[in-house]
Parts: sequence; structure tokens; C-alpha cells
Amino acid sequence: MAILEDKLTTQGLAEQISTFESGNEMAATAAAQINYHIMGYFPITPSTEVAQFLDQMKTRGEHDIKLIPADGEHGSAGICYGAAATGARVFNATSANGFLYMLEQMPVQSGTRFPMVMNLVTRAVSGPLDIRGDHSDLYYALNTGWVILTAKTPQAVYDMNIMALKIAEHSKVRLPVIVAYDGFFTSHQKRRVEFFKDRKVVQQFVGECPTDYNFVRDLSKPVTVGAHMSGDDFINNHFQQSEAMYNAGEVFKEVAAEYAKLSGREYPTLDLYKMEDADVAVFLLNSAAESAKDVVDQLREKGIKAGVISPNIIRPFPAKEIREALKNVKSLLIGERADSYGANGPNLTHEVKSALQDDKNNKTIVLGRVFGLGGKDFYASDAHAFFDMAIDTMEKGFAEKPFDYYGHVPGNPDKILKPVILPQHGDVFNSGLIEVKMDEATNKLKVKIPPLRALTGKPKRIASGHGACPGCGIFAGLELFFKGIEGDIVTLFQTGCAYVTTTGYPSTSHKQTMMHNLFQNGAATLSGTLEAFMELKSRGEINVSDDATFVMITGDGGMDIGMGSAIGTALRGHKLIMLEYDNEGYMNTGSQMSYSTPMGHMTSTSGVGKAQRGKAFHHKDTAQIMAATNMPYVFTGSEGFPQDLVKKGAKAQWYAQNVGTVYGKILITCPLNWKSDDRYGTKIVEAAVDSCFFPLYEVEQGVTTITYNPEDKSKRIPLSDWLKYMGKTKHLLKDENKPILEEFETEVEKRWQRLKAKHENPLL
Repeated sequence: MAILEDKLTTQGLAEQISTFESGNEMAATAAAQINYHIMGYFPITPSTEVAQFLDQMKTRGEHDIKLIPADGEHGSAGICYGAAATGARVFNATSANGFLYMLEQMPVQSGTRFPMVMNLVTRAVSGPLDIRGDHSDLYYALNTGWVILTAKTPQAVYDMNIMALKIAEHSKVRLPVIVAYDGFFTSHQKRRVEFFKDRKVVQQFVGECPTDYNFVRDLSKPVTVGAHMSGDDFINNHFQQSEAMYNAGEVFKEVAAEYAKLSGREYPTLDLYKMEDADVAVFLLNSAAESAKDVVDQLREKGIKAGVISPNIIRPFPAKEIREALKNVKSLLIGERADSYGANGPNLTHEVKSALQDDKNNKTIVLGRVFGLGGKDFYASDAHAFFDMAIDTMEKGFAEKPFDYYGHVPGNPDKILKPVILPQHGDVFNSGLIEVKMDEATNKLKVKIPPLRALTGKPKRIASGHGACPGCGIFAGLELFFKGIEGDIVTLFQTGCAYVTTTGYPSTSHKQTMMHNLFQNGAATLSGTLEAFMELKSRGEINVSDDATFVMITGDGGMDIGMGSAIGTALRGHKLIMLEYDNEGYMNTGSQMSYSTPMGHMTSTSGVGKAQRGKAFHHKDTAQIMAATNMPYVFTGSEGFPQDLVKKGAKAQWYAQNVGTVYGKILITCPLNWKSDDRYGTKIVEAAVDSCFFPLYEVEQGVTTITYNPEDKSKRIPLSDWLKYMGKTKHLLKDENKPILEEFETEVEKRWQRLKAKHENPLL
């Protein structure tokens, strides 16, 4: 941004309100004022807040955007593409691996020239996992064909979101646009901002939604979208797309000039700070550039002609403007929060060097430094270090080390952590008290387990010291299940609360082998591990006397985004267990709605207000979906019925080791996001079972058996008796929400009656 924040009160033509907000809040504010038609989204830190803020606004009736929760980022990108194909105005926000998961769709959107706007809240790409901010995701966007704007401050996030739509829809462009800003630095830190008081000002600025294109909207004018091309057609298409991208650079200048007259804020192609006579300079994207400006002032006081260059747009890359800005600069250090491994410098370093090559008179010496990965802070002292390197290079007349990392530190063997709890394996996990055998007459397993107190001698699989919230039901549920399993286990934890609260390099709470992989690929990953393990064993390349039990742990929405992988694994019949802890939301990212969230329940993306009453559709019956794959054993369980769960754990192990894939779903409490009292955890899950919302049953060799029937024991309770324990559902007990509660009750009863019919008829 070309003006200082203390000058934000510059009078524009339109009335504005001054406040303190974060980048995510301002992205949502701009989207609400534009009043997009569609937002397809999926939660991922740190971009999740954008959808949350829009949902909160929706409950208050502040916009009409149709918010569509996808099954994953790939799905959200598909929703957005499909909506954009109608000519609707479309919006999205994502980060890191979420962006990579939708990457396949990105060139399709740009290659077929359908405009939309997406906020990329930049974050480190796994692996290993790190949720903090760098630009490794942004660099994957460079070749997608999307226009890319970069926003340094929350003010810039707001302004560029408004400008982005006008650029995207311009007749000379017609390309999707990314607004990229730094995760946690810009996305969450509150700064002084101004926004237009009247949304009509914004809507008049962006103009009417274009209709003069081959959109899927006028049925009297049929169109074909996305037909495959070859030969001249394909290269011509990409030539036209390339021309449109370069047009976007000029259109950006036009739109920015028009916006400056309206807002009083200017966004030139390059944000140049004291570059008019600079001898040395640093080139930085986004928030780090703001930190470096103070250092420039300090160096100037010492007589050193220093400056900062920071682009407001990087696609198209502003090569001409960079050549002009650097024509007299002797030494330039380019700091980048990402690497292009093996390329002797990250992407923008090479692009700047390439731009300068076209100026035969330019003598600028260019240094590239990778810094700030995984959200590592960039302080004034770091900016000083960058300038010192540039000054040293200028004085020597050459770069001793053109490319390097900055901020990495060597390890100290003297400070290596010693394990507090030693790993355990083998016989220590064998109680010898659990009997499992097949009844040939019924083709079902018979399981005998001792009183639970007799199993307390088996050590826990997960050590104390994890960081779960007070009252979290995950580990009580997992450990009960593990009591039924004898011997060694190998676990794979998908991203979620159970994973992030038990590991954090270099520490771990896991006593046995644990792997981690992404939400969408856990089951496939573990199937590969299992099959390789068994193959290595069969070839005698590893010496293991007993087979381990392989268990994938998922939850926090993992059976939404990971459903395809799970079904594929089940159909292939790998001998492993998929165990889902169901906390009814994406709790790991802040309690967003998942497909397992029941109807009417409040989450951070299914708010309750005058225009919305919680989740609008029914929860997914994952157990029944998985049973439809014809796997040998499917079950549901709860810590409220411990013997039932332990027994099912023993059955799960037998089937996984002898027949094929097993799936289990255990309901666990999440007091923080259910807004319930910690002490009521067991009572809540018991009530969920007794109300028949979460029935306990198993599907063994295709035959359904209800393992606990509250009606037979005269313990069935109304659904409202379960809902009253949770703050997220108390609104359903109010008279004005009675129709929602009745619809919820009807669905629960329908599923219960269907389950009873299956219990009574083995052929169903």
C-alpha cells in the first residue's frame, strides 16, 4: 500500500467507517458488501474464519450469499467452478494443503475463462505439518493461470477483494483472481482499517454482473463447456489466455486508479518505499515488507540509501516496472517465504533475474534468501541482516553466496530430549483374558471379555501428557476400544484433534508406532503401509513373529474429505481397521459444521440467528455407508457403554487380521464446542444412545444386530432430553424452533425403525 496507515483518513468520494479488524474479517466484509451469489468452501486454518464470519453475517441477514459446505477443498473448487459457469459471482477462501487439494481444478477454471475471486490465506504446505504462515502454497499458484494480487495489510485485503472482482470480470481479462495475504500475520492480527459505509458504493464500483458470455444460464441458448481440444485449438486457447493475463496487468492499473478516486487509497503495481535513489534494496512480499520499511528509515538516517520493493500484483509478473525500479540499484536481496527445491533460488528470485536480463545496462547484483518458513517471525533485526548482506555485496561488487537460507540453526546434540516414557510393544499389550472365536453355526464371532477392572493392567496406548481440552472424549473412547485389542498396533492418525494434541516435534504421546497423513488420504496411506509390511515379511526382509493390527484413526470431519479414500480401501478389502471418533464437527479448526453434524446444531459455520437456525440438513450415516461396501464388520460404540465397546474392539481385531477391512464409529464428547459441562460427558453420550440418535449396533458378515436397545430396557428418552445438555442445541428447545426439532425427531425415528427392521431380518 502506497500510503501510511496514519493517513487512512484521506478523504475519498465515498463515506467510510474506521475500525480495527483483521484480514479475514475484511475479506468477509468485502464479500458480504459485494453480495456474491455462491461460496463453496471447506474449513482449513487460517482461512476458515472467512467462511465463519460470512456465516455469522448470514444469520443476521447481512448478505444473501449461498454458502455451500463442501466435502473437501477439491469439492469446494468444483462447486465454485460449476457456479462460475453460470455467470454467477463466486467466492472462496483456502490455505496450504487445502489449496493443493483443489489445484487440479485451478487451471480448468482459468483455461475456460470463468471469473471468480479466491482468498489464499498463505500457510506452510505439509510435510511435515505446520499451520503457520509462509508462501509455499502461493508458489504453487504461480502456474495456474490465475491473476494474483498480494495484500500486505487488512486494509489491502478489503480493498483488493473489491478490486479483484472488477479485474476478473473485465472484458479484456475474464480470468479468476487470487487475493493472497499472510496467514496469522495479516489474517488474524487486527489493524486500523476503513470500509465503505454503504454497500451500494461497492456494488456500483464493481458494476453489473456480466452476462455476455457463453454461460450455462439461458436454456434457449444451449452451450457446451469444457470440450477437449487438440492441435491449433489448444495452443490458440492458451495464447488467448496468456494475452488475457498480460491484459490483467494493465487493467489492474486502471481499476486501482479508479478505486483511489473512490477510497483515497492507492495501489500501484509496485509498492516502492524510498526507491527513487536507492543503492541497496530488499524485495519482499506482503507483511514482511511493512517490517522492512522502518529499517529503511533507520539506514537513511545513517546515510545509507536503502529502499524496499514489494509488488501488489505478481501475476502477471511486473517485469517492466521491476526493471525501471532497479535501473540504478547496485545490490538487491530478495527474501522469499518458500523455496523451489534444487533450483538455486526460489521462484521470484529467478523471475526478477529474468526481468533484469532484458535490460543490458542493468548491473544490479541479486541475492536470494529463503526465510520465515512455517511462520517464523520477521523482525526489524532480520531486515537489518538482509540489508547488511546487500550492503556487503555492493561493497565487494559480487555475491559470495547468491542463494542461501536465512534463519536456520544447527542442532545441538547435547540438548537432545530423552524419552520420559519408553515405547512399549509385544506381550505387555496381551492380557490373555479376551477370547474370540467363530461360531460356525451362526457365522458370527463369540467374544468373552473379563470385567473391565481385569483389563486395567493393560497399559494405555497413548501416554498421559497430551494436550486435549478438559473433558475431551477422544482418548477415553480410543483407550476403551484399544482395551479389546491384544498385541502390537500400528496407527495412522489423520489430521485432527487426536493427532495435534498427541504430537508436536520432537515430542510424542504415542507408545507404539504412529504415522500421520492428510485428511483425505489416511485410509489409502495405511493400506499401502500394511501391504508393504506384509510383503516385506513374506520375503523375509523383516523379522516379525506376530502380526500387528493396523488402525486408522479419523475424526473432526475426516470421513467427509476422506470418504473416497475410505470407500476405496474398504472395497479393496485391506486387513485394517478404520476407526472414526465422531465429535460432530470440524473441531480441530474451530468447530465448523461437518456432514456428521446433526440437523439444527449450531457450529461456527451453521450459526443461529434471525435468518438461520443451525445446520440445515441431516447428519451423514457413515456406518451405513461403509456397511454398503460389504466389508466383514462395521460397528458403532460409545464410552458410555464400555463393555460393548471393548467387545467390539476384540471383534474388530479378529476380522481385520483374518478377513478384511473393518469400520467403527464411536461417539465422543467435545465439551468446548458442544458448549457442555465437562462432567456430563458420559451422561451426554448415554443420552444420545438412549434417545436412539446414536444407536449401538454391528453389521457382521452383512447381518445387522442391535447390541443395545433402550426400548427393551425401558430406557428410551425423548431427543430433547439429550439436547438439553448442550449449549449448541438449546435453541432447538424453544417454541419458535419446534418445526426443526420435529423434523430432526422424525429423521431419527425413521433411521431407528429402519435399523430395527434390519435387526429383525438378516436379509436386509
